[in-house]
Amino acid sequence: MSDQEIRNKNTRPATPMYERALTWAQRFWRPAGTAVAVLLALLVTWHVVHGKHGLSVWQHERTEDRALQKEIQDLQQQNAQMRQQIDRLKSDPDAIEHEAREKLHYAKPGEVIYALPDAPKSQQPDK
Repeated sequence: MSDQEIRNKNTRPATPMYERALTWAQRFWRPAGTAVAVLLALLVTWHVVHGKHGLSVWQHERTEDRALQKEIQDLQQQNAQMRQQIDRLKSDPDAIEHEAREKLHYAKPGEVIYALPDAPKSQQPDK
């Protein structure tokens, strides 16, 4: 074989640029697409957990809702008790007398009221 034949056999003809780009794109398309899909999945997961309306915000608002529902229930019970007391004070003379004696320190004629001093509060040591 001559030098010319060896040279022609070892050298390939130059491939056009678009063919090389097409080969490169075909070889790297799947890994790049997979990386983009994984990145998007991670971003969506982060947004679902920590986003404006995510799971952490939902959990916080759920806890707050439970506390507010409990407070509403307590206030409704307190309101019902106060309504009962108002009804008793409007219609029951014994309830009126009891309230006047307790709150206003009223007494019937001839009764003597003794006021005792309040019990001293125990002092707690400073820490």
